Amino acid sequence: MTVDPNAATQSFPPSGPAHRAPGPARYLVPALVAAAVAVGLGVYGKVHDPTGTAFNLAGFSSTGAVKSWLASTAFFFALVQLVSAFMVYGKLPGPRWAAALHRWSGRIAFLVAVPVAVHCLYALGYQTYGTRVMWHSALGCFFFGAFSAKMLLLRSQRLPGWLLPLVGGLVFTVLTLIWLTSALWFFRTFGVTT
Repeated sequence: MTVDPNAATQSFPPSGPAHRAPGPARYLVPALVAAAVAVGLGVYGKVHDPTGTAFNLAGFSSTGAVKSWLASTAFFFALVQLVSAFMVYGKLPGPRWAAALHRWSGRIAFLVAVPVAVHCLYALGYQTYGTRVMWHSALGCFFFGAFSAKMLLLRSQRLPGWLLPLVGGLVFTVLTLIWLTSALWFFRTFGVTT
């Protein structure tokens, strides 16, 4: 056997079949992490004693206004992420930097949503006293579980082409429902205030 010194370096030992189907763990681990995150947040929200408030920002009339504006900001960046996802997948025309826009709008949406979730869990807890509140609590926990699964799936290779858009669409849909049951409800009930 002769070796060409100019040939590209190859891995040793030789890798297995190039088109091996992903194992069930590739799907099971993100699903289990999602369930653990969602259930963990729900249990924490239910068993701890709510404090009533966790933060307030100068310039806002109430904590509800702060949360509603932060949630609306997160929802806006989620809309940007949805449109940029269509650009990345070639369903809409877009600039070369659509992928960067998609990543950064998602990061901003998540970072803006975290203080809202922290306040909801710490100050209010997991509540079920009304239909809207019960759905909001459940969807909030589910959102962070689904988001965790999406982040784990992003780094997986050889996934079916439909899986990541499906999970991303689920995350967007849940965030939309959370916004409808919180910020939109607040603005309709108390007016668009700061």
